Amino acid sequence: MPLSPPAERTEFHLRRIECRGYQRADGLWDIEGHLVDTKSYDFDNQDRGHVGAGVPVHEMWLRLTIDDELVVHGAEASTEFAPYDLCQGATPNFTKLKGLRIGPGWRRAVHEAVGGIKGCTHLVELLGPLATTAFQTIWPILARRARSTAEPQKKPRTIDSCHAYASDGPVVKRMWPAFYTGS
Repeated sequence: MPLSPPAERTEFHLRRIECRGYQRADGLWDIEGHLVDTKSYDFDNQDRGHVGAGVPVHEMWLRLTIDDELVVHGAEASTEFAPYDLCQGATPNFTKLKGLRIGPGWRRAVHEAVGGIKGCTHLVELLGPLATTAFQTIWPILARRARSTAEPQKKPRTIDSCHAYASDGPVVKRMWPAFYTGS
């Protein structure tokens, strides 16, 4: 069901985030994010001069190369547009994500590695959707592999990760009855 009809309004800002997951020939995964912010009006910027309506205020890319366990093997950031010339100086710091694992503690580890003055607010924000995209990309493949092996099933990480996957809920009861905790 969509949102209710809005009051009369004028758009001032648009943020577009697009994330994609790729399986690489070497068995690793590339998870890429692209963030673009635009304004619906012209404005002047001290570093960039005149910025026309629809011209990106921010345009940034981020690629994480990860393995099946969601461990980062490489990270690369690029800033094409930013409000200040010095913003691009933060992009090399994103290589510090190498070795981190997407999962519990991810946000804290990201902020320790590239938060605050070590990074870029927008690229750090993009890491949230990238983490979700990584999981959405890899999980179905890993689940299929697990079903095809004779190994005993481990408790899926998705259980208790959101409302739908509550351990006492109908989805877990249907998909993972061995881990269902309801009555």
